[in-house]
Amino acid sequence: MTQIQDINNYQVIIVDDEPHIGIVLQQLFKLENISALAITNPQYIANQISANWPGIVISDVNMPQLDGLSLLQQLKKQDSDLPVVLLTGFGDIAMAVDALKKGAYDFIEKPFNNEHILDVTKRALDKRALTLENRKLKRELESHIAPGPRILGSSPGVMKMRHLIDQVLDTPADIMIEGETGAGKELVARYLHDHSYRNKANFVAINCGAIPENLIESELFGAESGAFTGIDKRRIGKFEYANGGTLLLDEIESTPMALQVKLLRVLEDRKVERLGSNTPINLDIRVIAATKLNLQQLCEEGKFRQDLLYRLNLVTIVIPPLRDRREDIPLLFLHFARIASARYHKALIALNPQQTMVLTSHDWPGNVRELRNLAERYVLLGAEAAFAGNLDSHTTMHTSMSLQQRVEFFERMLIEEALSHNKGSIKLTMEQLELPRKTLYDKMRKFDLDRKQFIES
Repeated sequence: MTQIQDINNYQVIIVDDEPHIGIVLQQLFKLENISALAITNPQYIANQISANWPGIVISDVNMPQLDGLSLLQQLKKQDSDLPVVLLTGFGDIAMAVDALKKGAYDFIEKPFNNEHILDVTKRALDKRALTLENRKLKRELESHIAPGPRILGSSPGVMKMRHLIDQVLDTPADIMIEGETGAGKELVARYLHDHSYRNKANFVAINCGAIPENLIESELFGAESGAFTGIDKRRIGKFEYANGGTLLLDEIESTPMALQVKLLRVLEDRKVERLGSNTPINLDIRVIAATKLNLQQLCEEGKFRQDLLYRLNLVTIVIPPLRDRREDIPLLFLHFARIASARYHKALIALNPQQTMVLTSHDWPGNVRELRNLAERYVLLGAEAAFAGNLDSHTTMHTSMSLQQRVEFFERMLIEEALSHNKGSIKLTMEQLELPRKTLYDKMRKFDLDRKQFIES
């Protein structure tokens, strides 16, 4: 049986119980650099194509296992926008009209003209690409305006991370998050939960390094009354409490070696037993592990189990440190300062260029957490108290930036300051910077700036 693999490029799947039709179309499409797969079993394809599959289907109408119209209806239930082209050896106008009413993209008679079927296929692929791109943009827009955690920034590292996150949001795979202290590991975990289909169930976070070794097992797995001294009533563990949702195991590197074996068993079996019980509890859960250390190095030192690492890092999300995403610092500072301004009922005073330069020159060993704390001090105590002794005294541009990067950095900084000062008003920003509207929009698009980020609520 042909196995349909996940693909990066758009693909055409040809379904026809006559193998030579599939072979002919495959060869035709190959000449046009179009990836194609031919199968003879329509029932198989109906079960394999998912909602956002990047491709189209060309199917014969008259097939013994499942006719083309029935296949069309099944595929439309999976994805109502999927283009399906139907082929038939019988010129039946009534059938063609019925097929188009049921959602067929086009209806082609056999024997077909090669140029015609190529034209229909290319148009269907273009339509599919546009549909999926619009869905992607809609998801990105919803993620920015939805309540809950947001991942701000447009630096290459953040864009790459966000793209990976969007790819795995609704997959059942467990995830490893790597990042320095204060980089935002819990925020990324909460984003994964809140924007996935699991968001109606619990998000549970536990810091493996903050719980005494003799208690962490009962915290994770739960315990029956009398399981050991001090347990006088049943305790629900974190795994069970997070069932249906997401469990974050922060500082996973702190997990005792003896517990790592039991943790691996739970992850593989998707079942947990409370201490003192022999009854397994089935788990439907996503586990996210977070670490600030190199777990592979800990494995080589015998401080972490290699098999547990293999089980946890099926998908690894690396959060770039703040010093590697300096272009995001002004936007992040503004975001945190606005939150503090609303919380403490204090007016927000815009940074001057020298203060912005100090922010972007600092190496931020505490990462986003350090920046957030500074923004809160800035709002509460003012610029002089906030900046005094907290940041590097030098205000020169970071030496790793090229001349072009420095020019773009200053340009972006000035546009952000103007948008912030004018509360997102394009008209006032144009006047302040003395820029034509088109030029301002082009530069905002270049730097991935959205006026909505600067509109005060």
